[in-house]
Amino acid sequence: MKPEVIDKLRDIVGADGATDDAAELLVYECDALTLFKNSPDVVVFPADTEQVAAVVRLANEYGIPFLPRGAGTGLSGGALALEGGIIIELQQLNRILSVDAENRTAVVQPGVVNLHLSQAVAHLGLYYAPDPSSQVACSIGGNVAENAGGPHCLKYGMTTNHVLEVEAVAADGTVVRLGSKTGERIGYDMVGALVGSEGTFAIVTEITVRLLKKPQSVKTLLAAFRSVEDSSRAVSDVIAAGIVPAALEFVDRRTTEAVEASVYAAGYPLDAAASLLIEIDGFEVAVEDTQASIVDVCRRNNAFEVRLARSEAERARLWMGRKGAFGAMGRISPDMITMDAVIPRTRLPEVLTAIERLSEQHAMPVANVFHAGDGNLHPLILYDGRDADQVERIHALGEAIMEVCVGVGGALSGEHGIGVEKKDFMCMIFNDDDLAAMRRAKGVFNPDGLLNPGKVFPSRPSCSEVGPGVTRTAEAARRIDEYVRGAGEARA
Repeated sequence: MKPEVIDKLRDIVGADGATDDAAELLVYECDALTLFKNSPDVVVFPADTEQVAAVVRLANEYGIPFLPRGAGTGLSGGALALEGGIIIELQQLNRILSVDAENRTAVVQPGVVNLHLSQAVAHLGLYYAPDPSSQVACSIGGNVAENAGGPHCLKYGMTTNHVLEVEAVAADGTVVRLGSKTGERIGYDMVGALVGSEGTFAIVTEITVRLLKKPQSVKTLLAAFRSVEDSSRAVSDVIAAGIVPAALEFVDRRTTEAVEASVYAAGYPLDAAASLLIEIDGFEVAVEDTQASIVDVCRRNNAFEVRLARSEAERARLWMGRKGAFGAMGRISPDMITMDAVIPRTRLPEVLTAIERLSEQHAMPVANVFHAGDGNLHPLILYDGRDADQVERIHALGEAIMEVCVGVGGALSGEHGIGVEKKDFMCMIFNDDDLAAMRRAKGVFNPDGLLNPGKVFPSRPSCSEVGPGVTRTAEAARRIDEYVRGAGEARA
């Protein structure tokens, strides 16, 4: 990058507000998806919206690619500077600007850590519902970019359901305000378009979010099963009974072993093939009745243990195990890629068995911990990034898992986004006309393509190279049928 550009960036953000030091840039060469890496040319640390806008205008003047970054906890490569350029690091924009307890809203900057908002309003009897597993570190701006979810999205919805209004810097450097503090959409739902656009439409610099009142009663259960099939049927039966838990999480044996050997040890049963972490909340009387119904469903599906957290400390311990599961994998593997797909709940048993078969075929261990209630799978593929052969196999295994998930009527992402990781899988779902429509939408917001380039859309020029949607080809259909049919035979 030209020295004059660096100088002009420092004029905007201050002498200490930008770095192009090679050693310091290593911190920004990837997000939590460490499989893909590339360093930016420079990182800037703006202190307010005006500085963000000025940096964006300068990038446009010189035709330099740029992108926003929050806490770097994303799992799809969304904060990867794929073409170098400027990373706009938003962690200095980390203030809670206001809280309106009466109307249950808060105005925050994008660098506010997710959990910190709930902690800040706890004394008012309020909290912020979206709770990604990384909520102790992830920023709300990043949650907006990826439309993050978390365990409690089953009942309370994704980030998009809790964002009322945003201030954002458009790709040309203009500052816009979209939505309304009341949450009522006037005209086009521009907030809905922006949330989940993965940092390719605009850079959010202020967010008005909805706060919820803490429920009167919360109960957390742990149900342990001897088989994955029994636990999967319990998930379907709970939902079929008309029960919508606040959270319904799945943890397999490999994950349990890693968690219990780590600092996140939660007392999960090591002899269970699968455990379900189930949380219900609401009015105390209703919660008691719902708890009894859930226990009955689990028992009917052969749960050999159903445990109720008897204290807030025990409840927190159970959740610490679940939310620390990804980190606990470091005990058994030097590297990991966390996948993200959604399938119909009724297909959980056969898809999990198919994933096990694929894991064996590719000789790559896979752990499973995910949001079972809404069918949002997170297969954790464990590997050693120093081994080129394993890195090659991880790509093949990841694609095969996605083919199975899409083949049973699933989707490519539930909450992590497409980013770099899954962009070449978009042809599994969409044909060229579909993607052309999406590109036109992106072009309205980001006409020169300088904002976060190389994300979401396939690298190949046309999906026709692999057929009009990979899963629509005869070969892909044959493979999906083989895995799923084999899974059914294994269950029988």
